[in-house]
Amino acid sequence: MVGPVLRVMHETPGAPWTLTTLAAVAGVSRTTFAKRFAELVGEPPLAYLTDWRMTIAADLLAEPGATVSAVARRVGYADAFGFSTAFKRVRGVSPSEYARSAYFAPTPAERIASSTSP
Repeated sequence: MVGPVLRVMHETPGAPWTLTTLAAVAGVSRTTFAKRFAELVGEPPLAYLTDWRMTIAADLLAEPGATVSAVARRVGYADAFGFSTAFKRVRGVSPSEYARSAYFAPTPAERIASSTSP
């Protein structure tokens, strides 16, 4: 029951998911779905979806030329303001701050090279 829901969340995170539409994918009532999802995954379905969306958003924000509004739309937010509020609540920094820090962060190869330098 949870597997198909996780699959659609991961394949289409930007869809306008609600507890009702996710329960329909699972083929059970909203109450049954919410309870079973939380038991198996460890958090409520919409909290999981928000975390997943913010994980994707963080990856997208690290790409050169990414804009907050474009990332917001890709992960299911109608406007940059609502997305920015959610991103800051989940990640602790605004999307713009995150993008700046990701842009200037060393690559994994650069981190390895600097840690092995004499």
